[in-house]
Amino acid sequence: MKYTYLLINILTVFFPVVLSFDKKVHFFKNWKFIWPGMTITALFFLFWDVLFTVKGVWSFNPHYITGITLWGLPLEEILFFITVPFACIFIYACLNYYIKWQMGNRITRIINSLIIMLSISGLIFYHDRLYSIVTFGLLLVLMPLLQYVFKVRWLNRFYLAYLVALIPFYIVNGILTSIPVVIYNNTENMGKRIGTIPVEDHFYLIILLLMNIGFFEYFKTKNQLS
Repeated sequence: MKYTYLLINILTVFFPVVLSFDKKVHFFKNWKFIWPGMTITALFFLFWDVLFTVKGVWSFNPHYITGITLWGLPLEEILFFITVPFACIFIYACLNYYIKWQMGNRITRIINSLIIMLSISGLIFYHDRLYSIVTFGLLLVLMPLLQYVFKVRWLNRFYLAYLVALIPFYIVNGILTSIPVVIYNNTENMGKRIGTIPVEDHFYLIILLLMNIGFFEYFKTKNQLS
């Protein structure tokens, strides 16, 4: 039982690593563009994670972790910020190769605006919940930056990848929250769940993927221009 969370991490990343050597996508050639952004993003989220663990926003069931900790976090939680982003960037890269259709710019702008409005609503109605205010606050900063300041052109492809990533997200997070391996303090979130998964986790995933894919695209483009 104590290897449950570790096993989830291994299974999350196993197939993306193996399939990285697919003769068509050649995802392994993009690994060098993943690690810099993944490191930056992981450090940001680890700080967030340490803070929320100290504040009691969530905790970890000792029965399902190895007991190895760093900065007060289980080793498995630290690995989560490597395995999940890697798997999601793999999904993003595969979709870019195999599916040429992409969402129109108008629809993308509408989705961006909806996320911004949802973030504002979340901040207004749940300003006293730490998980809610940090998640919606970060989204409210990140989305306008990407759309209006940096004017990135990959958001239409990002949303398709996000929708597909929701499938493993529901499996992995469903297991983590139903056993539970990760225990949420409902006084610090909206108190609303889809199945056993807090609603905020869906927006948390958007931030995690936006940052990782954003850095991935940045370092890949930088290499192409050099």
